[in-house]
Amino acid sequence: MVLLAGIGAGVVTGLIGASAVVIVTPVLVTVLGYDPYTAIGISLATDVFASSVSAATYWRNGNVRLRNGLAIAVTAVLAAVAGSWLSGDVDPTALGGLSGLVILLMGVSFTRKSLDERLASFRENTDLSSVREHKTVASVLSGAFIGTMTGVFGAGGGVMILIILTFVLEYEVHTAVGTSVLIMVFTALSGGASHFVVESSVPFATLAVSGFGGVAGAFLASRYANLVSEERLSTLIGVAFIGLGGFVVVQQLSP
Repeated sequence: MVLLAGIGAGVVTGLIGASAVVIVTPVLVTVLGYDPYTAIGISLATDVFASSVSAATYWRNGNVRLRNGLAIAVTAVLAAVAGSWLSGDVDPTALGGLSGLVILLMGVSFTRKSLDERLASFRENTDLSSVREHKTVASVLSGAFIGTMTGVFGAGGGVMILIILTFVLEYEVHTAVGTSVLIMVFTALSGGASHFVVESSVPFATLAVSGFGGVAGAFLASRYANLVSEERLSTLIGVAFIGLGGFVVVQQLSP
């Protein structure tokens, strides 16, 4: 079960840059009875393995552009450490359900219109000149929010980073996914390490199995994602968002 969860997490990471938290954490907690705090640490560690493999594949295909996203990365790493220390006192149920609903609605939207078309329409009808004039400030604030969510709730932040890179920093879809998974390597690493330091133990066996699955899934999914068109990748992102969002919502509503 842990292996399958890791493979599933690797697939969604390699394909759309999503975090392992939406698959690994629910499986560990609801099926195998793990403590939520421990499950979050394992989920973040799985993100590190899956994101590293995915980032390497996107890099080889020229689909990583970290320079403009560096402010997000640095701020998110620092915030992830702080968030990990706070997470023991936070109940993630409400936010988890809300985030799942948002992802689900985004997925429906993306399947109706490709992300490239939606970006063109958004840029044409929305005045983001003030945001683009202060990209560094916007990136720092976004990174702080993403890092906090990573540390507290165990989400590597890949989807949120993807949205910011496309809509605010105007990245193309492939480049946005590639850059987001590279940033997620560092946010997940800092958050996961902080979790295990606080807990004073590392579940090596579970981590090894989940990490192996994450690597396998990410390798196959990221290679496929770099071969398809922007339009096709946008559709896949939409379908994956619907599945991930629905899964999160169902998990949060389950008794």
